[in-house]
Amino acid sequence: MARILIVGGHGKVALLLAPVLVARGDEVTSVIRNPAHADDVRAAGATPAVFDVEHEDRPALAELIAGHDAVVWSAGAGGGSPARTRAVDFEAAVRSMDAAKDAGAARYVMVSYFGSSPDHGIPESDPFHAYAEAKAAADEYLRATSLEWTVLGPSRLTLGEGTGRIDAAAQTSGEVSRKNVALVVAQALVEPATIGRTIRFNDGDVAIPEALAGEPPDQPPISPRG
Repeated sequence: MARILIVGGHGKVALLLAPVLVARGDEVTSVIRNPAHADDVRAAGATPAVFDVEHEDRPALAELIAGHDAVVWSAGAGGGSPARTRAVDFEAAVRSMDAAKDAGAARYVMVSYFGSSPDHGIPESDPFHAYAEAKAAADEYLRATSLEWTVLGPSRLTLGEGTGRIDAAAQTSGEVSRKNVALVVAQALVEPATIGRTIRFNDGDVAIPEALAGEPPDQPPISPRG
């Protein structure tokens, strides 16, 4: 049994992830900003924690994380202004990493996206640029920490079936169901081979435990909008 903190607990992936973790015996705390979302979180089997990651400071976040074994970052600004995108997708994410270290929660799984890279290639004129910049910077910061990190890079998200099978050696971005993303996060939390790795993936033909157990081929960032 592990104690897992999901940041962004009302997101579509997070609401699919929580029941998977609870079903295997984990205790799940889902961080939400809006108290109106608490019932949805409870229905997924998690304990809601109302907390504003955008504005609360590092000590407060460390206090929230304390007692948990792992942090899953599945939060995002969801568009809007470039300033808020940076505040949530980079600055708050970085605070959560530092706070996890302060709190003694060594395991950290970042839900990113397939094309995240400092060389993402998105022009400044593109509305996606601010998100691409923030995610790339957050991912790079995480890789430089002493945490037991994993960066997950799912491709375009769909509402398709959770097949439990992926392509974790993908060289180009395709698509992947949110349920499969949730299953990948859950497996990454218990698979030591995922620590210190960036794993980009699509829906595919390989069972998730098998796909995550071995070291995949190098996966250069290819698709900027993956």
